[in-house]
Amino acid sequence: MSEKDPKLGGPGTKGTEREFLSGPHSRLREFMFVVRVMKEFIRGFRVLHFVGPCITVFGSARFKEDHPHYDAARVVGARLADMGFTVMTGGGPGIMEAANRGAKEAGGTSIGLNIELPFEQHANPWLDVMVTFEHFFVRKVMLVKYSLGFVVMPGGFGTMDELFEAITLIQTKKITNFPIVLMGTEYYSELVDTIRNRMVQEGTISKDDLDLFLVTDSVDEMEDFLRARVVKRFGLKQQLFIPRQ
Repeated sequence: MSEKDPKLGGPGTKGTEREFLSGPHSRLREFMFVVRVMKEFIRGFRVLHFVGPCITVFGSARFKEDHPHYDAARVVGARLADMGFTVMTGGGPGIMEAANRGAKEAGGTSIGLNIELPFEQHANPWLDVMVTFEHFFVRKVMLVKYSLGFVVMPGGFGTMDELFEAITLIQTKKITNFPIVLMGTEYYSELVDTIRNRMVQEGTISKDDLDLFLVTDSVDEMEDFLRARVVKRFGLKQQLFIPRQ
């Protein structure tokens, strides 16, 4: 079967996530895809097993260095590193770069989980460890599995995808004691209003679900929120959270 077989989604799609999602294929082809995914999981497990306590920072790749959101993410990355966390991001530019940069400048450890895209997303230069994934769902599993919580900066569809998947996993008790901080009260105000004034009122979520995340602009509030939910509940050693000199 050729690489250009139109039944498999067009040229260059053989064995890819796009091919897999394009519909059913032969059982052999489906099995080979599963093997490929398994290898990707194993590679991720091997690289990330010893990274230590991580907080993942999400946000748009489109913000440039002179944007206020970039500056805010840089401060967040530095504060997380000062707390003793490894800072993990999607490894790309924008908010991801800023958070990794802040962590490195504060003397912390910086990790990126990059993704292969049709338009290449270059890794940012502030990474101690980088793993590049082919499949979005494998990458998303790794971001949750090796994180003790998420800090969500302003972002687009990808950021919202990660945010709402994590909230759903918490709501359905697939994960527990997983703090989520939304940094940007103005940016997220309409989203939070929709959640509070539409979803809660219509009964599609419960009022208690509003407690699943914190919305703030303050890195001090972020730190207090993470300390209360990570240090105490996970029993992490307090010395891990002594600010670096």
